[in-house]
Amino acid sequence: MKNQKTVGVFFGGISSEHEISVITGMYAVNLLRTAGYRAVPVYLPREGGMATSQSMRGVEDFKQPLREKFTPVALEGKNIVRTGKRRKVLYSLDCALNCCHGGMGEDGTLSALFVWNGIPNASPDTPVSAIFMNKEYSQIAAAGLGIPIARSFAVSEEEWRKNGTGVLARAEEFGYPVIVKPSRLGSSIGVTVAEDEARLKEAFELAFELDRGALVEEYFADKRDVNCAACRIGGEVSVSPCEEVFSAEKILTFAEKYEGSPAARPSAFPADLPEDTALKIREYTKTIYERFHVRGVVRADFLVAGDKAYFNELNTVPGSLAGYLFGGSLTAVRAFVCSLVEECLTRPERPKQTVQTGILNADIFSGGKSCKRR
Repeated sequence: MKNQKTVGVFFGGISSEHEISVITGMYAVNLLRTAGYRAVPVYLPREGGMATSQSMRGVEDFKQPLREKFTPVALEGKNIVRTGKRRKVLYSLDCALNCCHGGMGEDGTLSALFVWNGIPNASPDTPVSAIFMNKEYSQIAAAGLGIPIARSFAVSEEEWRKNGTGVLARAEEFGYPVIVKPSRLGSSIGVTVAEDEARLKEAFELAFELDRGALVEEYFADKRDVNCAACRIGGEVSVSPCEEVFSAEKILTFAEKYEGSPAARPSAFPADLPEDTALKIREYTKTIYERFHVRGVVRADFLVAGDKAYFNELNTVPGSLAGYLFGGSLTAVRAFVCSLVEECLTRPERPKQTVQTGILNADIFSGGKSCKRR
């Protein structure tokens, strides 16, 4: 098709959320294909590298025997190149869409790779991704904008090994139960509600099996889980209505988020919240988006306890790209995903001039002794 735009959809990666990423990635690929784009699925296997295949049509194609038929590829500038003896340029990308949940896909590494290769990126950039991948940094960022956060503190694995008694004492100041989360994981993986000291110790051990850091938070018995997404379309920031997701557990679990039929997951959209609470959450979400100059779509998660909303985390690669918060039908979600791509294609970031000082051509630095010059 003439003038058909080629969009590389990247998903998978070395992450505990690898499988969820495959679901989001193929969902985006198929939406874009039916909208007329040349959507190229770029799969990042757990063992590293990249692969693609014309046969990638759905999540069923990622079972082990079928995966062995994928074609290994690499990025060379804007080109996706088949590697090996039969090297060949397969596609030239007009735009990239990041669907990697967690790991180096969501922490800014992948977006940095896009920048290095000169590929326009329809998803959040490296600094935003790196900050909000880390729950400790996220809390600092929100607090710096005057957005309420729950009482919390971060613990490194080294600190836990050296001074576990002190860490336990500090956590117990919150009163039981207390929440322990791996710092850089999502989808509720590794999150524990500890109701006594023995369980608290187990929670730290689990967190440090999965991550180098952990975040300890106070627990709200009456909390409500509320989500709100933001994106930039047509140059303007758009904020979704709030959604409340219900849980039968002390925290919203991985199983409740992803296992079973999506239609069976209890939620209220829009959330049944007091008008001023919903307004605050939407304002907080927009503030983060605007102040951090975010692009693409993000979803902010909040805890509502009493009449107060606390920022919990920001997902820079939200599940299903949060399209369901901007449209109730498949047609509307497809239009939303296309709008993210079009925003990238029609409003690319202008490259900035770099300064060349010319000092390498001067003879003042010649010779071995020049390295001592200050």
